[in-house]
Amino acid sequence: MAPEFSEKGLFEVLEPSSQTLPLVFNSPHSGRAYPQGFVRDSRLDALSIRRSEDHYVDELFGAAPDLGAPMLLAHFPRAFLDVNREPYELDPRMFEGSLPPYANVSSMRVAGGLGTVPRVVAENMEIYQRRMPVGEALERIETIYKPYHACLRSLIVRTHLKFGFAVLVDCHSMPGNIRIAGGQRPDFIIGDRYGTSAAGDLSRAVVRLFEDMGFVVARNKPYAGGFITEHYGRPAKGLHAIQIEVNRALYVDETTLAKKPEFEAVRTGISWALAEFAGYVDKYASDSALAAE
Repeated sequence: MAPEFSEKGLFEVLEPSSQTLPLVFNSPHSGRAYPQGFVRDSRLDALSIRRSEDHYVDELFGAAPDLGAPMLLAHFPRAFLDVNREPYELDPRMFEGSLPPYANVSSMRVAGGLGTVPRVVAENMEIYQRRMPVGEALERIETIYKPYHACLRSLIVRTHLKFGFAVLVDCHSMPGNIRIAGGQRPDFIIGDRYGTSAAGDLSRAVVRLFEDMGFVVARNKPYAGGFITEHYGRPAKGLHAIQIEVNRALYVDETTLAKKPEFEAVRTGISWALAEFAGYVDKYASDSALAAE
C-alpha cells in the first residue's frame, strides 16, 4: 500500500543528528499524498478532498530536528485515515458488512462523520460515492494506523528512557473561521486536555511564547487535544502531551490552498517559539529530576 502514497512510505521520521532534547514532534494530519484510486472513487474533486488537511504543518514545525528532537509526519491524508482517533471509531452507515463488536460506533466524532475512517471532510462534505467493504477499513487500520502509532510510541518511549522525561508536541492547524470568547480569531490554540495531558507550567509556557510575539492565543477552547494528546499524556509518569493548533488563515489561502506570502514569517515565528520552548523544557526536566531526588 505504501508506494501508492509516497516514495517515502506511509509516514516518515525526521531524526536529528543527535537527540539532545526530551521532545517528540508529531504531524499526523499534514499528509498530502492522495492515492489515485481513492480520489477516483470519491464524490469530491482533487481540491475539495483536501479540506481536512492540516496544510503544510509539517513544514511550519520543520525546525524540530535541527533543535535536536525527532518529528514524525504522515504522508497519507487525514481524509483516508485519521490516526488522531481511537483505532476503531467507525460509522456503520459507511460500510458493507458488520463491524467487529469492539468498534466504537457511538462517539461524538463518529456521529460527526469524523471517525478513524472519515465519512466527511470539513464543511460536512461527503467523501464516498458508495459504501465501503468493512474489510477495506480494517485493512487501513492494520496497515497504517497501527504501524503509525507503534512508531510514535517507540519515539516517546525512547525519549523517556533517555531523559527520564518526555514531551510530545502534537502539531495541527484549524480553520480560519474559528472564534473564541469576545469574537476574537485565535492565531494559536494550545491544548493539554484541561491540564490532564501535560503539566500546566509547560502549556502555559507555550501560550506565553506565542503571546510575546503578538499572537492571539487561547488554551483548550475550542480544541483541548484529540486522541493522541489524551492517550500519550501521562504527566504523573513524566510523559507530557501538548497540542498546538495554528490558524490556517495566517499562512494559507483556504480557497486555493496556496501558501500566502506570510508563510515564511509564520514558520520563522514558530521556529523561534520551538527553540525557546526547547530551552524551557530542558530546564523543566532538570528541575523535575532534582526535585525527585
